[in-house]
Amino acid sequence: MTSYVFTHATVLDGTEGMEPQPNMTVVVNEGVIEKVGPAASTVGPLGAREIDLAGAYLAPGLVNLHVHLCGSGKPTSAGAAGDLIDKVVGNPLGRWYLRRTIRAHAQQQLASGVTTVRSVGDPGFADVDVRDAINAGKHPGPRLVTSGVGVTVPGGHGAGLFAHVASTPEEARAIVRDCFSHKCDLVKLFVTGGVFDAEVEGEPGVLRMSPEVAQAACDEARKLGLRTAAHIESAEGVRVGLEAGVDTIEHGAPLDDELIALFKRNGAGRASSLTCTVSPALPFVELDPAKTHSTEVQKVNGRIVFEGIVQAAKQALAAGIPVGLGTDSSCPYITQYDMWREVVYFERIVGASRQMALHTATLGNARILGLGDETGSVEAGKAAGLIVLDRNPLENLEALRDVRMVMARGVLDEHPRVKRLAELDAELDGFLPGNQKH
Repeated sequence: MTSYVFTHATVLDGTEGMEPQPNMTVVVNEGVIEKVGPAASTVGPLGAREIDLAGAYLAPGLVNLHVHLCGSGKPTSAGAAGDLIDKVVGNPLGRWYLRRTIRAHAQQQLASGVTTVRSVGDPGFADVDVRDAINAGKHPGPRLVTSGVGVTVPGGHGAGLFAHVASTPEEARAIVRDCFSHKCDLVKLFVTGGVFDAEVEGEPGVLRMSPEVAQAACDEARKLGLRTAAHIESAEGVRVGLEAGVDTIEHGAPLDDELIALFKRNGAGRASSLTCTVSPALPFVELDPAKTHSTEVQKVNGRIVFEGIVQAAKQALAAGIPVGLGTDSSCPYITQYDMWREVVYFERIVGASRQMALHTATLGNARILGLGDETGSVEAGKAAGLIVLDRNPLENLEALRDVRMVMARGVLDEHPRVKRLAELDAELDGFLPGNQKH
């Protein structure tokens, strides 16, 4: 494996108080950051390849906490997606195609600067197969943390798409054991409904999973050493998830004092975190329902979910609860290359500082995954997940949109190419909030 010496880098290290460190050298050896120090006094191993960044910004690769790798982000109805997935998972050729698609989408994440991805529900355990192939060096790709197929209930969110149905606590335990036998890294629960499956105006995030089923799934996961993440879009759902001991609440809803206390000490006696996902909710608010393949009811509910996600993130930040970021890629208008937008939304809609937003998208997210000692920052001893940017993201986070180089596992891509969906980009750019003065 080639060793690299990045010289004259302006380092943004990913830590909470990061400031640009100009004229630095970063040495990467065997896929690990070996040294970070002033250019004048830091040298690399003999025969290392030297890359003069001439002042460009070297930062940790982004960490995307919430993706589905099976879709492109082109809008389609949930029913049509379910029919397609049934056909694909049911035969060997379909499964091969699914793995190829998921691999290509993981590589799009990487090309856009995301070096660690947590998939939270994909059909047929295909994400696990792709993770193993990348780990074995068969394909380039990001570090993948995979949940395989999630746990839902009859009529629940994700049923027929990327979740198996549990009617009883024992069936929930059996699905968790199946995930464990497939070597999944975590278990995804679908505790409430969502925007697409809400039938009544004003009722998104209806509780679908009973406390008993949620408790059984979480208990079994803990026994097997697996973390849990739960799709939840109502306060009632947050309570059920936290009392069951879910590690990360995905999306969220407005919090009260009781829920804030439960985040700090959940039903299993542990602390939980919140994953903020503004990206999938915003198009429902901003776009005509015909474009998102949704109804007027779903548009109303989309606004409720959007406001709930933003409010929960603000409350969690104020209360010192760990908040992570994820895009929910595969949802309508959420591509596999737009993590930068979620970071921008965290600053401009949720109100985090740029420094906090960039820290959250790197080391903060890595810590939520339990990988804070391995990745997420530009520090000696960490895995070399790195990006090179021409502009300073602490001046404008939109600098993350154009990544000049990406390194994952010590493999450098000097010309990362993202296959952009121009029509979607134009729509999304139309409601990108303006840059604020900090």
